[in-house]
Amino acid sequence: MFQQVPMVEIDGMKLVQTRAILNYIAAKYNLYGKDIKERALIDIYSEGVADLNEIILYYPFLPPGDKDGSLTQIKEKSRNCYFPAFEKVLKSHGEDYLVGNRLSKADILLTELLYHTEELDSTVLANFPLLKALRTRVSNLPTVKKFLQPGSQRKPFEDEKFVEELKKSFG
Repeated sequence: MFQQVPMVEIDGMKLVQTRAILNYIAAKYNLYGKDIKERALIDIYSEGVADLNEIILYYPFLPPGDKDGSLTQIKEKSRNCYFPAFEKVLKSHGEDYLVGNRLSKADILLTELLYHTEELDSTVLANFPLLKALRTRVSNLPTVKKFLQPGSQRKPFEDEKFVEELKKSFG
């Protein structure tokens, strides 16, 4: 529609825009709550993940002189704002997942974020046992476990080689 990616062909439609795609797939596969209140919570958590993820996704593309400051900001926001908030949600209801004690798109997005932050700093989850448990729980789901295996379609976090190739393609 806007001559850009992502675009997903599903159920005879061409869906564009990341959030629209995610919402459609989440609704189709029962990962978007049982009612409007659960969907609102899932959206809140998903948007929180997106806020932190935006900073993280820019990190590999920063000039070398800006990376230390950005990494410090990522760690501070993770440890002092976002991770405590998600840890508190899990603790507040004592359930295995963020909403309705069942897997939602928010759990999957948060798990992906946890992997990204750990790839930047392996100690970032040290004080968040419930987030570690969520990551393990989601990672052990058969389809997710298969996706995380070496040789799967999962792309590792962008490294310097990838960034250089991308710059050559668009530069």
